[in-house]
Amino acid sequence: MDEIDIPQYFICPISLQIMKDPVTAVTGITYDRESIEQWLKTSKHTTCPVTKQALPSDSDLTPNHTLWRLIQAWSEANASNGMDLIPTPKTPVSKSRVVKLIRDFGVPSLYMNALKKMEVLAEDNERKRKCLEEAGVPKAVILLLITCHRQGKISCLEQALRILHLIWTPCSEIKALVNQNCDFIDCLTWILLCETENPVIVTTHVMVILKRVIEVTNSRLLEKLKPEFFKQMLRVLKSKTSQQATKSALHILIQTCQWGRNKSKMMDANVIFELIEFELEKPEKHVTELIINLLAHLCSCADGRAQFLGHAGSIAMVAKRILRVSPATDDRAVQILKSISKYAATKHVLVEMLKVGAVTKLCMVMQADCAAYVKEKARGILRLHSNLWNGSPCIAVYLLTRYQR
Repeated sequence: MDEIDIPQYFICPISLQIMKDPVTAVTGITYDRESIEQWLKTSKHTTCPVTKQALPSDSDLTPNHTLWRLIQAWSEANASNGMDLIPTPKTPVSKSRVVKLIRDFGVPSLYMNALKKMEVLAEDNERKRKCLEEAGVPKAVILLLITCHRQGKISCLEQALRILHLIWTPCSEIKALVNQNCDFIDCLTWILLCETENPVIVTTHVMVILKRVIEVTNSRLLEKLKPEFFKQMLRVLKSKTSQQATKSALHILIQTCQWGRNKSKMMDANVIFELIEFELEKPEKHVTELIINLLAHLCSCADGRAQFLGHAGSIAMVAKRILRVSPATDDRAVQILKSISKYAATKHVLVEMLKVGAVTKLCMVMQADCAAYVKEKARGILRLHSNLWNGSPCIAVYLLTRYQR
């Protein structure tokens, strides 16, 4: 291969490799399509790499068919010398072609074929995904999914979810569509109950999309979420379908628990008990962070604290996570103990905190390299119940620290 004399004009000025899909920019310089598109996408200055002239990221790139034929003929002539054949470039997707595919959604005999073609385009590259987005595919797919929900059709769910998963964008049009009513959230909740050929893939796509939807949903709709919604989030957590689905479910619960009566709906679904059970299985650290964060939110209400204390291993589990996971977990775990010790501090609870090591951990927080506000929370808990806990060896350390301040 090293002995082959490669014509210089076959070489891309960016990659310095033989061009497989030569395209000419408005500046008159020819590049390999993949290289110039990546340049325009990542370069801080939208200029032509060779001429340094202005070259906007949305500039037309004209296929250089003549050069491609020359490169292909040359590669075939040198195949015996080890030269790889140059494949035929894929035809760039056009907006008009995508719009035609969207129109096919309204024809029962054509919409499945249109979805499959869109799925191929979405999986191909970023440029095609951008074209699908600009042509209005996200909105069209959302409306198609809502229609499938109303008609009870499940045949196209996987393809539609895959496309939306790849090209979702929180643009103003999508936000407006999502916030018109709860139809799309109800639709996604319904899909979680459907029997599909690939339940793991479908559930994961639904949960990722639902997380994105909740992020752009207004408080008015979040307050109207149905009890069934939270039951499905809990079912996803218990099923452990995939790490991505689990994390998305936890993010969704954290985002929604702060609105309306959603905490009460989560209590009715027995979310706290299941969260503690999940955490006792020692999941990965990021999942633990999310679980402790959610528990801290739920323990801010009386029903949440009661349900938390109803689990025999709750206090011990939280105490063990302090100083073992992350600073964020330390903060949220101490917050849980603060809520319990301030608003649910029966003698039984306080004795249990001492027995399972929660008091010791609070004393350790005082000595550890924790944020000042976390130490202040721990100090407040220890100060509040120091009379009951004064038999603990660690309290002596706390009192010494207190008197030295």
